[in-house]
Amino acid sequence: MKTTNSKDLVKVNQILPIMQEHFGQSMNLARIKLMALLLHALCVVQTVSLHKLADAMPTAVDKDSNLRRLQRFFAKYVLDLDIIARMIFSLLPVKTGLVLSMDRTNWKFGEFNINILMLGITYKGIAFPLIFSLLPKRGNSSWNERRKIMERFIRLFEQNASTVLWQTASSSERNGQGGSTAVAYGITSGYVRTSGLSSHPPVRESAPGGCSMI
Repeated sequence: MKTTNSKDLVKVNQILPIMQEHFGQSMNLARIKLMALLLHALCVVQTVSLHKLADAMPTAVDKDSNLRRLQRFFAKYVLDLDIIARMIFSLLPVKTGLVLSMDRTNWKFGEFNINILMLGITYKGIAFPLIFSLLPKRGNSSWNERRKIMERFIRLFEQNASTVLWQTASSSERNGQGGSTAVAYGITSGYVRTSGLSSHPPVRESAPGGCSMI
């Protein structure tokens, strides 16, 4: 049986009430505590290796027991990603005038393409991942795929207005020059759905390596 650090437990207990507030209606307390321990371990080891996470969890039980708990959790429980997005958003100190960062990453696991389109919130130069979509292909995202992830953001956080979307080069299929395109959206139900997302906005293409905003 391993020993635990009281400072680590204090950090876990700080995040636990926040997680209970958001997950309390859909998840039992034991699973919420496991997720709090897992979040702490992720910050410590900065990897998604379950073996390393199990070893870093501040519990009195041994690594193998923690590993089995994590394996059962991921095998049998489906997380509500909307709740996770709302919880992350609730932790931000600023809720208006947001800057959204959209980016895409693509790699292969054997012959299987893993292509993730991610929407995050930028705060003090750091983008916090909020909503993602797994694309069933390799390569660039389409306008409709970007529209859908923005509509999901609007559905979850429609009350937060004056948002700017920064669209990186890897996400933009219209710019083959290696530049970036920034598009401004006012996040109100009428304006965005009719002017921003229901049709292609008038985008001014950027020069190679540059950017433009409309």
